Amino acid sequence: MSNLNRDDLGQPKTATFGGVTRARISSQSLKRAARRLFTKYGLNTTEVGIRTKRIVDEVVPILGRAGKDEEQARTVAMAALRQLGFGVNKDSGLTQYLLFVSHASIDFLARYCDDNWESLKRLAAAKTTSAQNKIKADRAAVEAGRRILDAGRAADVALFGRMIADNADFNVNAASQVAHAISTHAVTTEFDYFTAVDDLKPNDTPGAEMIGSVDFNAACYYRYANVDIGQLSVNLSGDDDLVARTVRAWLYAFINAVPGGKQNSTAALTMPDTLLGVVRSRGAWNLANAFLKPVVAEDLMSESTDRMLWHFGRLKDFYGGESGEIRSAVAASVSGDIATNGVVSTADSVDTFVRGLLAAAEV
Repeated sequence: MSNLNRDDLGQPKTATFGGVTRARISSQSLKRAARRLFTKYGLNTTEVGIRTKRIVDEVVPILGRAGKDEEQARTVAMAALRQLGFGVNKDSGLTQYLLFVSHASIDFLARYCDDNWESLKRLAAAKTTSAQNKIKADRAAVEAGRRILDAGRAADVALFGRMIADNADFNVNAASQVAHAISTHAVTTEFDYFTAVDDLKPNDTPGAEMIGSVDFNAACYYRYANVDIGQLSVNLSGDDDLVARTVRAWLYAFINAVPGGKQNSTAALTMPDTLLGVVRSRGAWNLANAFLKPVVAEDLMSESTDRMLWHFGRLKDFYGGESGEIRSAVAASVSGDIATNGVVSTADSVDTFVRGLLAAAEV
């Protein structure tokens, strides 16, 4: 049972698929859980990005250590962001929206502030009527912004992309696509009624001090994600070593990623039972339609595995020429019960599974 990803009412997210209600985990939730694991699987802290509205708070101490007055440094850093075309709240110093940047971006922005200190002080002193304290970036500011916001060393920005509505020059095309996970079967939201007792309450005083309920469901999820290694290489400036380590970290992270919602009350830390990895020259297949008809079986895991592999085999047979683009298809299962029928090869562990895919992808 779990409530890994809640909606605005606190209930587990759901979707209607095949005419029935399915449990759902949003792609954003899965991506965040995976991002938090990247440094565990071979990437350095400096090689992953930061998503924040608080970049000013990070720049000010750097300027302070460089001998600048920190109160002035704050207004200068805010003016620098305005000059680059970003809205900044003049009271809080928060940017108008979350910026997805590399760790190096903070140092680059601090250097930009230092190099342009006097002109930025004058800009900070100028009055503006903009609600977000924003100005249109000129050509010089756009060029400076490109250097500051360069994500060529930020693996997760390269994987998941970046869209900046105010300036498309700073956008990054995502190399990875992540689907919402859905249950392979129908679910019903259930409720855990709970009470909490005051430990210091006198014995002769009846009743609980807290009463409530927590929503949850129990589901076997189908999760799907892909990565375009060619696009990833473009985003990471052709650094083959970083590309290889990013793909490896991506694989391990998505296998092990579990969102954190309600974990302290449900401990929903079950690992995936079956993995299917496919390396292709081009194209991609999401196998969710294997579960268009909801699984109804005592052993949901085994039946879901069989459905997925059968559907993959049917796609290979039906699309013939397209299936010729498949270099490798590997399955691995904790239970070891995989009826491959010659459709895929098998691996006996996660490490063997990952090594086989990386070798087939030649990274």
